Amino acid sequence: MTDTTLRKQFEELSARFVALELENRLLRQKLDQYIRHYFGGQRNEGLDKHQLELLLQGLPNVIALPLPEPKPASATRSGMPHPVRRMLAEDKLETQEIVLEPAEVQRHPEGWKKISEERTSQLDWVAPKIIKRVYIRPRYVKAERFALAPLPPQPIEQGMVGPGLLAQMLVNKYEYHLPLYRQEKMFRQQFGVELSRKTMGCWVEQAAELLKPVYRSIREALLAGNYLQADETPIRYLDPDVKGKSQQGYLWTYSRPGGDVLFEWRVSRSREGPEEFLKAFRGKLQTDGYAAYESLAKVRGDLTLVGCWAHVRRGFHEALAETKLAAWFVGQIRQLYGVEKQLREQNAGPQLRAALRVWQSRPVLARLRRAMELVRRRTLPQGLLGQAIDYALKRWLALTQFAEDGTLEIDNNLIENAIRPSALGKKNFLFIGHPEAGARSAVIYTLLGSCRRHEINPFDYLKDLLTRLPAAKITEIQQFTPAAWATAKAKQKVLAQAA
Repeated sequence: MTDTTLRKQFEELSARFVALELENRLLRQKLDQYIRHYFGGQRNEGLDKHQLELLLQGLPNVIALPLPEPKPASATRSGMPHPVRRMLAEDKLETQEIVLEPAEVQRHPEGWKKISEERTSQLDWVAPKIIKRVYIRPRYVKAERFALAPLPPQPIEQGMVGPGLLAQMLVNKYEYHLPLYRQEKMFRQQFGVELSRKTMGCWVEQAAELLKPVYRSIREALLAGNYLQADETPIRYLDPDVKGKSQQGYLWTYSRPGGDVLFEWRVSRSREGPEEFLKAFRGKLQTDGYAAYESLAKVRGDLTLVGCWAHVRRGFHEALAETKLAAWFVGQIRQLYGVEKQLREQNAGPQLRAALRVWQSRPVLARLRRAMELVRRRTLPQGLLGQAIDYALKRWLALTQFAEDGTLEIDNNLIENAIRPSALGKKNFLFIGHPEAGARSAVIYTLLGSCRRHEINPFDYLKDLLTRLPAAKITEIQQFTPAAWATAKAKQKVLAQAA
């Protein structure tokens, strides 16, 4: 074997060794990232003061590091933080007062004079009741004519469930994630009422059908606007045509900040879902960068994508495990969110939001763009920092939309918060029993998610809806959406206070 051949083999082995070493390092980073995500507890995307003091390695000196802001010291006792005790909302709770008289006063009340009293409050639970309501309708006759009062409209025709119990079942299942088989056990043990899960399942199905007109009204109102946020979450379901295993379905979620939230059930994550839903929508769509939205926007000239800075920040925060250089980027993104916090505290409108973003956010965006382009030249594309930079630069136009329009949000967190309760529910349900049940779940998740958005009690809303909706005209449906219901209740409260 000649020296040339040996040298060539040595160079090939050396190159292979370097490639394997790089691959090993990247795989270890991904493994560390996985462990932090699933076993590290709460993810804290903030940086301590030591991370903020890290210098940019090799970047021009014109990029200045943000200085850490001093935090006010919290009240302590024995060196430990002292939590502030919240007062009970006594004006909102039914109050039961129990007077405990001293034994000696009870035995001989003469001569005692009350000078003061001590009050000790506690919260307790008094179990609700299931009642049986009996409608008695006397039948009369007069000159061969009969008279019988009609039954009031019921949420389920010829059903034995009232609006209150039906609303409680829906809230238990979709808000508190209590499956029907657990409710069956609860009703039997606590109230002595036998309600089979099959019966309750039929009631839930019919209730969802009754609520569909309100669902469609919410959909029409969202599509009539010019700004939507969108996201999706996976959920398993059983397909009767596929034996032995569950399938993967998706709840697609759409909302406008401050408006109602809408869930749509789909059995896949393909572009067909948003393409069909957004067919009549014209305006700006804020997403997490999923390719289905991006490909849809490319063929739609009337659809503008808006990026999510929370996903960008997450990528750079994860890159901290790989390089200290990511600390500067996290600090700059924190400055963007500092502007948003200031706007929220001032309850700023669109014009003020746009003006302050031009003044304070645009310079930060410009610094970030220059730094990303410089660092990318000497960063491995497969590394965590390289991936974070590529993600941001690829979507830069969408990520800077919020700085041009005061009506837009900096991220998609509002829609992700709306999805989170349904994600908790699927941990209890494990899967949806049938594809058609997914569509019914989307209807009820929509109403309950909108109740959370408007901070209204879901039971009160559903009970009122199930009471009045059976007798409502189609032209009155719009007043039953959670947004309209919350507005009406707020007006009633103002009038009551004025009276």
